[in-house]
Amino acid sequence: MSKSCCNHQHPTPPIKGIKQATSNQTQHRHDSHCCDNAAPVSRCASQVPHDHQDQGTSESLADEDPPRGHRHSQDGGSLHSSHDHQDAADAEPSIAPEQGSRRHSWQVLGMDCPSCARKIETAVSRVAGVQQARVLFATEKLVVDLAPGLSPDPITAAVLTAGFRLKGEAQNKTANSKPRSPWLTLLVKYWQPLSLAVLMGVAALLPSSIGQPLFILATLWGLWPVARKAWALIRSGSPFAIETLMTVAALGALFLGETAEAAMVLLLFMLGEHLEAYAAGRARAGVTALMALVPDQAVRIRNGAQGEEREEVAAAELRPGDIIEIAPGARLPADARLLDALGAFDESALTGESIPVERRQGDKVPAGSLAADRVLRLEVVSEPGNNAIDRILHLIEEAETQRAPIERFIDRFSRWYTPAMMLVALLVVIVPPLAFGQSWDEWIYRGLALLLIGCPCALVISTPAAVTSALAAATRQGALIKGGAALERLAHVDTIAFDKTGTLTLGKPQLTDFISLNRQPEAELLALAAAIEQGSHHPLARAVVAAAKKQGLTLAVAQDLRALPGMGVEGRIDGALWQLLAPSRIPHLGEAIHQQVTRLEEQGKTVVILCSLLNHAGNEAITQATPMALLALRDQIRPEAAAALQELRALGLQSIMLTGDNPRAAEAIATELGMGWRASLLPEGKVEEIAKLAKQQKVAMIGDGINDAPAMKRASIGIAMGGGTDVALETADAALTHNQLGGIAAMIRLSRAALANIHQNIALALGLKAIFLVTSLLGITGLWIAVLADTGATALVTANALRLLRKR
Repeated sequence: MSKSCCNHQHPTPPIKGIKQATSNQTQHRHDSHCCDNAAPVSRCASQVPHDHQDQGTSESLADEDPPRGHRHSQDGGSLHSSHDHQDAADAEPSIAPEQGSRRHSWQVLGMDCPSCARKIETAVSRVAGVQQARVLFATEKLVVDLAPGLSPDPITAAVLTAGFRLKGEAQNKTANSKPRSPWLTLLVKYWQPLSLAVLMGVAALLPSSIGQPLFILATLWGLWPVARKAWALIRSGSPFAIETLMTVAALGALFLGETAEAAMVLLLFMLGEHLEAYAAGRARAGVTALMALVPDQAVRIRNGAQGEEREEVAAAELRPGDIIEIAPGARLPADARLLDALGAFDESALTGESIPVERRQGDKVPAGSLAADRVLRLEVVSEPGNNAIDRILHLIEEAETQRAPIERFIDRFSRWYTPAMMLVALLVVIVPPLAFGQSWDEWIYRGLALLLIGCPCALVISTPAAVTSALAAATRQGALIKGGAALERLAHVDTIAFDKTGTLTLGKPQLTDFISLNRQPEAELLALAAAIEQGSHHPLARAVVAAAKKQGLTLAVAQDLRALPGMGVEGRIDGALWQLLAPSRIPHLGEAIHQQVTRLEEQGKTVVILCSLLNHAGNEAITQATPMALLALRDQIRPEAAAALQELRALGLQSIMLTGDNPRAAEAIATELGMGWRASLLPEGKVEEIAKLAKQQKVAMIGDGINDAPAMKRASIGIAMGGGTDVALETADAALTHNQLGGIAAMIRLSRAALANIHQNIALALGLKAIFLVTSLLGITGLWIAVLADTGATALVTANALRLLRKR
């Protein structure tokens, strides 16, 4: 029996948008800065379902294996995006676990195309107690929700009965077998078509009296495994499989005495199956390569009685806080934080960038990264099954559940296409002889040819082959697209809406101007401003603190720190109350100060004002904010932003910037980049702008923060920057893992090419079938030409789809 990794589900803590402050003062958080005009956004909690887990329980077993699988919200709902334009009738089966069920998963071997996946789903769904069954073709994974208390053994039996293998059993057989030479391995893999071809060759060379029985023997030899699988599929609920059609056609040809053609039909069918298996393997190569990036073993450093001890452990045993050591040329087994002062890592497998990245002490390095030049020590920060590679694989599996609308249509069409063609073939066999007195042999032969044309393989594989190839190509280029539905929506986009901070800019603003308004020393005022910004992880706050530390200023300990949503922040220093406010939040700003603010904002800078709150006329109920200093900060535009927007314009796309920053700063940056803009937007304001744009065109929203998530959800498609928050990445339909804006144009070009490829594939599949439908009815083409046309259509469609792997 195959293993069903029995891991119970552990609740994980809520996603944290902001880390704990590290200073020794009272901790405080302010997600929105005075210049964001952003209202607070609630955080989402997530939890991770596992390969074998209970749903609807609150137990957490600490000694169980770590989580694996997709992320879901605590109520069991998936966090992936689902847009309003997807009809409920077309919705895919939910990847979220059913409540009160136990989830099991297996790796399935032997699937050549999505039709195989559907056969397995059909077989497993018939097992008593199965609440939901789903095969993820890209990762060859079977996921089943089973009623509590039931054994998974009947599920493994159903898969084996349907003619497929499970990875655990295959590995056991391999482990027990002796090593084989490459030639012997090749012979074992292709023994059926090779032996059939040899028998046919011998039969063709011998006289007819001997050759004819040999052709019959060859046909029966080739028919046995096909007929056996057809019978297994009929028993498991798939009576109209291609194996059934081939069995009927071969037996019919034998009945008519067309022994050579019967054998040729089976040989071409076997070659077509192997071709499909090769194509599926090529399309899954990107996913397989990702799985191979994380090593199985790791070197862990432990402090023992005799000092440091190195021990080799399984990567699955690593836990957050463990210290590991990797040698040059070795890959990182988990997400980790660098402990050494410097280290170079090759992250090309994850980002597509071939140049090694220099990391400093404290930097986080993703799993799968390769140490470039020296032995390095790192501290593990990810749970097993939840590192960077696992998260990408989870998203790829999630993408499998979101098929393109055209793919769902083809799937529904193929379900009745084959039975309809079998009915037509039957009518062709019986109507001419009965109604018009035609020859039975001739029309049975033509009916059998039509039966072979009834195979839907080329049509069924036309869309998923292109989608899988496109997704694999995108992953290699540092972009992750969550399924065919997202790919198709991306191809139809007319307008791209960008967030500013962290998307068009680096998200690392610097203090450019500091102006004292009361002749008090600038260093003294800067120290006060930095004191109340300490502990915040907002980019503007960090910029102020960094500027103070750069000057070597000593920062006081602020008390009563408090965020003022949409306004700023305040704190008390030595009994005096100080605030950092947006200029728009100060009611009576002098004309001279207002002119200075305007001048700075016109340069694309964000201005905040340090104010001292003084009692007015001794009345503590009335306070007045007195401006003490102006702080101007400017975020650097991404170096590649201008070129990326130019590429988008060349593709005929419009660009617009949506930001919570002030209008003057927004206009300065938008003018420099040559794009439209909307400023002073709260998160709900961004949603409203997206809704207005969506009335006339298809809009993509690109962002990186929690406050961008609602707008990304409202857009036709949401795209997250790879360095963004977990909420943005979960909400988005696509993500740029390399965090480079240039990937947007490449992603859109790839999606358009994929859509064109799908249309070409459908035209090829249906066009060839239409042609040979007519020629078979007219008696121009026979059985082996019919199966060659079907195999040829599958080969052409597959080869056309594989071209996308080279698309840039």
